[in-house]
Amino acid sequence: MGARIGTGISTHGDARVGAIEAAHAAGVALAGERADVAIVFAAGAHLAAPEATLEGVHEALRPPELIGCGAGGVLGCGAEHEGGTAVAVWAASLGDGHATTFHASAEQLDDSIAVTGMEDLAGSRGAILLPDPFSFPTDALLQDLATRAPGVPIVGGLASARTAEGATALFHGERVCESGAVGVRFDGVELLPCVSQGATPVGPEMTVTAAEGNVIAELAGRPALDHIRELIEQLDARERELVAGGLLVGVVLDGGKPEYSHGDFLVRGLLGADPVAGTIAIAAPVEPGQVLRLHARDAAEADRDFHDQLRVRVEALGGAPAGALAFSCHSRGREMFGVADHDAGMLADELAGAPSAGFFAAGEIGPVGGASFMHSFTATVALFA
Repeated sequence: MGARIGTGISTHGDARVGAIEAAHAAGVALAGERADVAIVFAAGAHLAAPEATLEGVHEALRPPELIGCGAGGVLGCGAEHEGGTAVAVWAASLGDGHATTFHASAEQLDDSIAVTGMEDLAGSRGAILLPDPFSFPTDALLQDLATRAPGVPIVGGLASARTAEGATALFHGERVCESGAVGVRFDGVELLPCVSQGATPVGPEMTVTAAEGNVIAELAGRPALDHIRELIEQLDARERELVAGGLLVGVVLDGGKPEYSHGDFLVRGLLGADPVAGTIAIAAPVEPGQVLRLHARDAAEADRDFHDQLRVRVEALGGAPAGALAFSCHSRGREMFGVADHDAGMLADELAGAPSAGFFAAGEIGPVGGASFMHSFTATVALFA
């Protein structure tokens, strides 16, 4: 038996009451099946009383496994709540599948960081990860997991709001945790990841010919900064307007492919440039031989790409999924698209009304080129068969 998923959202001003409302709606959608796992995203007044939110969810749903986090805004049921008080509850009855939740913590040692409590993800069908952006080394963990659990899709987002006391709110079982990361490992459940870029490529592709770490010295045998300046001058008027809103760099991860599609680029910000040395620095390590292309934020392309990426995955599943978890960049929403409910509405339309819930994250997690990475401006989604 496959998974059955239910979602619920409440904007009630009382944290406990709102949590009960949202959890009850998610439970009703399970049509009598027991919730094996619940995931909670809480915003506004819920962060003044996160313990009350957890109590409400457990009272209404009684899930044996639960994770969640504080959010700047939540989405689900076709709508987005980018501000104010709201709570979204995602619940799943997994049939023959199984969910194992965990709370991982990081400790700084003399010359390294030790992570404890992390579930072994090797051999699993996928995982959801919700880290605290300040106390947890998400990038380093994802690099490690690419080796220890190759091919396992990891989807999620960084907690994007703090409690009234200034602490991060992470939920694990009946506890509110102030640091680390929470997550859930799925076994016996098909999880299909989706990463939709919020940026469009501009200009031609370039090959890195000299680089060290995240600093690029040469592109196509020329000083990197000079080459990029020349390319920007050659862009058309619309592309120059897009680049003026913030220049990004896309790095092709699979250099063995003869052709590259939009989804093969890992898009990163441009951190700085050295006009004397002619180098640029980006927010990712780069090696000679990799292909780069300039990118820029683009609402029209983000809309097209999300539509296309979801449609491809629905076709791969052979129909609408049981449900989905969604993690949208906090810079999307009205700020990017100029209208309300864009990503939530797209999910409802493309997934034929399948239940979905998620939140606006401070950074999104999802796979590109077979390994999972941190992203910006993206919508990352985990679809469940």
